[in-house]
Amino acid sequence: MTIDTVPKRILFIVNPVSGIGKQRSVERLIENGLDKTKFVSSIVYTNAPGHASELSRKAADDGVEIVVAVGGDGTVNETAAGLVGTSASLAIVPAGSGNGLARHLKIPMNLKRAIEIVNRGNRLKIDTATINDQLFVNVAGVGFDASVAKKFAVAGKRGFSTYLRITTNSYKHYEPKQYTLIIDGKVFKRRALLISFANSSQFGNNTSIDPSASINDGYIDVCIVGKMPYWKALFFAPLLFLKKFDQTRYVEIIRAKEVVLKRSKGKSIHLDGDPKLMGKELIMKINPLSLNVIVP
Repeated sequence: MTIDTVPKRILFIVNPVSGIGKQRSVERLIENGLDKTKFVSSIVYTNAPGHASELSRKAADDGVEIVVAVGGDGTVNETAAGLVGTSASLAIVPAGSGNGLARHLKIPMNLKRAIEIVNRGNRLKIDTATINDQLFVNVAGVGFDASVAKKFAVAGKRGFSTYLRITTNSYKHYEPKQYTLIIDGKVFKRRALLISFANSSQFGNNTSIDPSASINDGYIDVCIVGKMPYWKALFFAPLLFLKKFDQTRYVEIIRAKEVVLKRSKGKSIHLDGDPKLMGKELIMKINPLSLNVIVP
């Protein structure tokens, strides 16, 4: 056996409670679908928040070539956190509710087909970013979407229908907030429903407020969204799925390498859909081409 044909070590990190339960069949799918001439595999399960980061960091330190996140955007975020800046590659078997990064990378939502992508092993370097030194890979944000993420995290039942119900019920009563943004040294003052930091084009569930966002251009797109009347929101909502919402007058997009955001009080933000409590000042920085990912 030559060096080129020595099977690579691959670790599957499975979040047993993410999404809507698709990950429960993953052991059988790995056994039947993974190319055993290319890989020697192991499977581990997360048991607490932050566990995936510990597992992926140890795997990278131990020389594992590919670490697969089996779960949603939160699992992808944690797994990526342990791999940034290493030679190991992140692969994704999407089993979450939104699967934003997987959708942007054109990874199939079908788990069997996603494992076929892993078998091919095509690698791409992508950007990552941090807010107050905490990583995000796909999209982070403040305001309304962070408020929804906080409610969704404790909703019990996962899935798009739950997310839609929370969003619809919360929209009428949510008041836009005043923000000061220092974007690459230039000051902007905005009253906004939400501000998203988009590394990819995907919000999740195949929705987008920034279809042109690139994941390896060295920039984060700062998406400033104003609040529209409720009846207009119902009318414009389909534009999120049609990738045309950015063409409305309610969206302003500014490309940035570093952003300081100031707000009146500390509140929740979200990092790849997971809510986090942070203070009045947020500092966003881009980490260009800092993560290897497996893509179709």
